[in-house]
Amino acid sequence: MKIIQTVNNHLDGSYTVRNDLLVDQLVLVDGQPGCGKTLFSSIVAAIERVELLNYSFELENLCALYYLNKITKDAVESMIRIQMDTEIYETMMSRRTNFRPGDLSSIYRDVDWLTYLKRLFQKGDEIIPARILKEKPILHFATHNLLSFSEPIFSSLEDKVSLIEIVRHPLYMLIQQTLNQINWYKSPNTARQFHLFIKHGNQQVPFWNYGQEELYINSNPVERAIYEMKKLTELSENYKKQKLGANEAQVLTIPFEDFVLNPWPYLKKIENLLGSKMTSKTRRIIKKQNIPRKKISDGIPLAIYKRCGWEAPDHSLSEKEELEKRRQFAEDQGASDHSLEVLDNICKEYETHYFKIN
Repeated sequence: MKIIQTVNNHLDGSYTVRNDLLVDQLVLVDGQPGCGKTLFSSIVAAIERVELLNYSFELENLCALYYLNKITKDAVESMIRIQMDTEIYETMMSRRTNFRPGDLSSIYRDVDWLTYLKRLFQKGDEIIPARILKEKPILHFATHNLLSFSEPIFSSLEDKVSLIEIVRHPLYMLIQQTLNQINWYKSPNTARQFHLFIKHGNQQVPFWNYGQEELYINSNPVERAIYEMKKLTELSENYKKQKLGANEAQVLTIPFEDFVLNPWPYLKKIENLLGSKMTSKTRRIIKKQNIPRKKISDGIPLAIYKRCGWEAPDHSLSEKEELEKRRQFAEDQGASDHSLEVLDNICKEYETHYFKIN
């Protein structure tokens, strides 16, 4: 893999590099809140060589800094290389492993949980590079709204990175995103949000609202959810069209609805993307997630999903009526005519490009 050396335009003209890499392969399962990426991450983690689901706010925030022109290209690439090497190095010793039973990223939700427990008592440190070289583990993160800002990941890791983008009908994401706006962006909960904010007047807004700060500030929670979905969707689609270029084959976009009804074609694509294989453990997780389903919304009743607004589907309703119920939620939450028009438009665009719900 070639070494990228970008000249820094300040100080003495020096540039930062990290020539040697430990990480052999990285897979990112990415999407907006409520898109279903944790479902996909549980399945991806059950594919051969893929590590336990984890999160990397460091990676997300480094990309945000680059997007906001707050860090140079050579610096962000070097930091991403260091961060990913640190993650795989410590993961192979269970230093960054979650042992909390109730968390989605807990070892006890993974099919290979015993592996991570055993690593606690195995030798580490200087033998880890050789173990990585032998076992070729695939580092695995669920990320938030990252694709649009992922340029430095591809430039620093090149063919070592794959990204699975999960897209979903906006009306199926609306309730969770509205609850997020209600619960996250007021003190003290704001302090638990570990992404970058940008200052606007005497207020702060999530960085991806750059360019629509006033609209965001002057909107109520459901309107903010709608405008953010529109903004993030546009950023992602534009990135795929304009910036992916040679990295296009490293990104796989999967519509949630199509997958849960008929997962097998997409699972084959994931195998090809990762150069790995499903096993009986993978199929066990797929079945545990109630896939394939007869109805899109017929998910599993995890407590965390309920906290995010999930409700058991009403089997007397058609798929279309399920969507109408969620649009009514927007009206009941005080969405303006303008925001409802925006919502209807992004729904139409989704159905045109990804999945038509009848």
